[in-house]
Amino acid sequence: MKYRTLGKSGIKVSEIGFGAWTLGLDWWGKKIEDDEAKRLLKKAYDAGINYFESGDIYGRGKSERLIGEVFSGMRNDVVLSTKYGYDIYSNEQVGHKELPQKFTPEFTDFALQKSLERLQTDYVDVYGLHNPKINVIRDTAVFETLDKKIKEGKIKSYQVALGPAIGWAQEGIEAMEKRNTTAVQTVYNILEQNPGNKLIERAQKHNVGILVRVPDASGILTGKVYAHTKISEKDHRSVRTGDWIKESLKKVDQLMPIAKRNGLNITELAIKFILSHNAVSSVLPTIVGEEEIMMFAQMADGKYLNSSDVNEIITLFSQWPAYELKASAQTA
Repeated sequence: MKYRTLGKSGIKVSEIGFGAWTLGLDWWGKKIEDDEAKRLLKKAYDAGINYFESGDIYGRGKSERLIGEVFSGMRNDVVLSTKYGYDIYSNEQVGHKELPQKFTPEFTDFALQKSLERLQTDYVDVYGLHNPKINVIRDTAVFETLDKKIKEGKIKSYQVALGPAIGWAQEGIEAMEKRNTTAVQTVYNILEQNPGNKLIERAQKHNVGILVRVPDASGILTGKVYAHTKISEKDHRSVRTGDWIKESLKKVDQLMPIAKRNGLNITELAIKFILSHNAVSSVLPTIVGEEEIMMFAQMADGKYLNSSDVNEIITLFSQWPAYELKASAQTA
């Protein structure tokens, strides 16, 4: 496992991180019981993964609780990251619908303390704004509160996690340019490079780490989704239409010659393409089993794509039809 510095923070994180949302939610077609979840976390640590990314909304604190139990007494050996912003304390989660958000100083104090208790720690390395819209990014009080938490020692740094879905470029750019943001988390993969390429360029300029989620394009790039795959409505991937899947598989065919000449399968090409960008600090693949931990961990070997291959992939992407990007109303 290779490690990189997370933006301006100085924190060393594994190139492959553990996105622990699957431990708290059954939104990937599988419910993971507590004992299995703990085995996965331990397996990830044994594989060299030190970056564990959670959020208080994942199972209403369940994901954080499991991480806290597994790594109790190992605080200096792991990098803990969690997110807040959804009011899970006054609202029930119904399906995949977004909950009301709060980023007031009072709610930040409350939510952070609850996360610290569940994680069994006095501080988190990276505290995140979970899917903030542009009005939140432009609210100075939000970031003054986070900077205060750094001074208090409750957090070491903070990130802005963009979402839901893909887009929110202006939110990410302003977070990098106008705030003391250590990291920006975004959807980015070899099939969906926009707005990631733009965010990566800005991140390089402002010494901000990019955290990548959905690197496998919802299973297309791991061979788990095929042309006739039917995705349950309860699955987070149900937004991927049949037409999108078929078109994506055609794009994979175009990418295969690049993979083959590098001696890679399509999953390896996808992850190594992302890690070929210096601004990327950690990749957060979807993990629901031990075999996935080992598969992804072995890809973080320092042997990535040369600039010619990266540019060829970016050029291919530029020739594909554009897709809809999400954004706050003020930036639409």
